[in-house]
Order: sequence, then C-alpha cells, then structure tokens
Amino acid sequence: MSNPRDADTTPIGSVQQLADYIAAGCKPKSEYRIGTEHEKFGYQAATLRPPPYEPDGIRTVLQGLAAADPAGWELILEHGAPIGLKGHGPHQSASVSLEPAGQFELSGGMLQDLHATRDELADHIAAVRAVAAPLGIGFAPLGHHPTLGRADMPWMPKARYAIMRRYMPLVGQLGLDMMQRTCTVQVNLDYSSEADMARKLRVSLALQPVATALFANSPFVDGKPSGFLSSRARVWTDTDADRSGMPPVMFEEDFGFERYVEWLLDVPMYFVERYGAYKDVAGESFREYMAGRRPHIGNGRATMGDFADHMTTAFTDVRVKRFLEMRGSDAGRPDLMVAQSALWVGLLYDDAALAAADALVRLQPWTAYQALRAEVPRLALDAPWAGGTVRDLARDVVAIARDGLRGRARRNEDAEDESVYLAPLDPMVKGGPTQAEHWLSRYHGAWQGDASRIFAEARLYDIGNHSD
Repeated sequence: MSNPRDADTTPIGSVQQLADYIAAGCKPKSEYRIGTEHEKFGYQAATLRPPPYEPDGIRTVLQGLAAADPAGWELILEHGAPIGLKGHGPHQSASVSLEPAGQFELSGGMLQDLHATRDELADHIAAVRAVAAPLGIGFAPLGHHPTLGRADMPWMPKARYAIMRRYMPLVGQLGLDMMQRTCTVQVNLDYSSEADMARKLRVSLALQPVATALFANSPFVDGKPSGFLSSRARVWTDTDADRSGMPPVMFEEDFGFERYVEWLLDVPMYFVERYGAYKDVAGESFREYMAGRRPHIGNGRATMGDFADHMTTAFTDVRVKRFLEMRGSDAGRPDLMVAQSALWVGLLYDDAALAAADALVRLQPWTAYQALRAEVPRLALDAPWAGGTVRDLARDVVAIARDGLRGRARRNEDAEDESVYLAPLDPMVKGGPTQAEHWLSRYHGAWQGDASRIFAEARLYDIGNHSD
C-alpha cells in the first residue's frame, strides 16, 4: 500500500475536475513505461516468525537500505518512525513501503523495458540481502502466509492501518487476512487516451482470473493445505465488496474517466489526512463530503489530495489511476514476478496483440469472467472454461503476449527480445504444475506434512546457517 505523499490542497469543484485529474495520466505510446510492485513476507531464520518492527527488525532493514545508498533512498517518517523509502537518483519514481504486517514492498520505478525490470528486481534482492541477512532475516514471496494465524502477525506503525483494522471486519470476513497474511505482485501500465484506458481495462480485468491461475502460489493456511491453490485470491472474495472485484460498470462500452469517478465517489471512505495526521472517517460517503454535507470531515472541504488518497483505497482487480494497475496475482519466484510483467506488457503495449486479446475476451460474456473469478482460487488452471479449462485460455493468452513482446522488439545485450521472460509460463500452459501445486507435492512428499519447510525453498536469498 502506498506511502504518504505531499497533499494537494486544491478544492474539488466538480466531477469533471476529478475526471480531468485522472485523464492527465494519458501519454503518447513513446512514453509508455512499466512499473512492477512486489511484496514478500519477512521471517526470522531462527524461528520462522515475522520480524518485529523493532528491535533488529523491519525498522533496521529500512534504515540499513537508506544508509547503504543515501543518494538513492530517503527515509519516510510517520511520527518519527520510518515507514518506507522514497527513491531518488537511480531509484527515481520508486519507493519501498510496508504492508500492515511488515510485508516488504518495492514499488519499482517506471522503466522502459522488461530487461530493466529484471535488473531492478535483482538489484533490490541483493540490496535487501546485504542488510537483512546479517540480522538473520529472510524474505519469501508467497501469496498467503503459509503457517501463522492473524494473531501471530505483527502490525506496522502506520496510522491508516489502524483505521482499516477497525473497519475491515465490518464489511467482510477476510479483510484482516488480506491486510496481514497476503502478498501480491502488481504491474502498472500506461494508456494513451480515455478510449485506450477503457479497452485495456476491459481486457485486463476479464483476464485477471487467468493471471490468478497462472501465478497461483498460496496453497497453505495455518500450516495445512487450504483447499485453494490461491488462498490469497480466496481472501479477496470476502474482503470488501464495495471496493473490490470486477465492478460491472467497468465492462460497459461507454465506460470512461467520468463514469469511473462516479463509481469511485460511492466507494466508502477510510480516512482523510490533515497536517500529517489521519482522521478515521471509514464508511463515510466521499460524494457527500465533496458536496459539503459532511462538515466534520476535513474541515468540510474536500481537496484533490483527499481524492488522490481515496483512489488508493479502491481494490478492484485492475485499479484505475493515472495508469492501470494489475492486481490479480500471488507473489512468487523472481522469474515468475518478471513473467507477470511480461504477460501484461505483451498483451497491452502492442497494438496487434491488444486487438487479438480484445477479440479473444469478447468470445464470452463479461459475466463469465466474473464467475471465473470465484473458481480459479480453488482450481487455478484446471477451472472449467468454455468447454475446456482455464489452461486452454491461458495458452492462447500467453501466445498473444509473446507475439506482442516480439512486436515491441526491445532487445538486451544478447539480442534477446522481451518474450524470453514468458518462458516460466510455458510448462504450465502445456500441463505442468503451478507454483502452488509444486508446493503441495513437496508437502505430501519430501516435507512429510511440514509446511514450514516452504521458507527454505521459497526464500529469495541464502542467509547461511541461520536458515537450516
């Protein structure tokens, strides 16, 4: 979840003003960039429990990253406590933030190609290892925490999380699990116009269940098989229906910036920020606040900064901001994290590929994709689809993405185009296991029913004798 930002105090005067704010994100194709956000669970090698905020925990890791690269990272403080990092210089447009239980998130910079995305991830893992490994702290990218319950997870000192912690149980059974026990990979991509945004949104929203299936990586809850291959995706089916999922309005042919704003104004608020403090207004109407009928909120005057914050509290499977954010996948192996970025870049950034993907998804009604969203958490690629399975659909989707990446023709020093990053998906679409199914085979075989052994095999780096 995002870090605090400098608030825009411009008063809101109309819905059109808000639509224009989002439309300002439109850019020519030559300026398209790729942003990848990835989260991972920290664990103490000696106990496999999450590291605390302090001492010798998450705070120390943040401080260590800033100290190791003072020209690249600046600590973000909330009431004197480090809660993230703001990037500068080589990390311009990047940030590091903390999820509620200390899940560590890199919000990567906006990069020109997937070769840079791969390098950014490798550099981040190396930097984190240099700071965290001497503390006996490892990180494992998994979609849902495999062994511990909510009561065993820590809370980070971010004020907005205290507000959400109170409100979440009022609107869903699994909202606190979402906050404390899930990790995802998100891909941020650009659009050129309102029509381009709407087309890319419909295609990517319809195909989020395919991504959920391909990247399923969370088969364990509380140390046992959960019955779901993506327990993270299962959590999202019962979190907060007012702000998540696949809103039908997004599939309408005349959907655009103003229609999105109208939908967003009816998403209940969480908070407003004034002078560095968060006020709990969870459940209040932003529409009523904007109209001046909520004088107890924000001194009675809604600002553009309030709206920018409110946008971050919509949790649809694809989120509309001044770019589109793909949100449907579990965190996973580094090569699969890059593969997810490759999948969406290939589908959405090449004109021919986008047209092919649009034609493919239009073969079925939008309601079929909404129904599929409920099936893939349990069955992943084996979920029924159009007389076959999701694996059949995924095979076509990956083929279109590969053509799109070849069409982009962005080559590395070895003359390879970006399609090489789709390679980890090929065994799965041909019938091989997902990450989740691989872990289940280990659980029922070599691990002899001990799900905690996943940490040693899923870890991002070796932390020496501490991890054995």
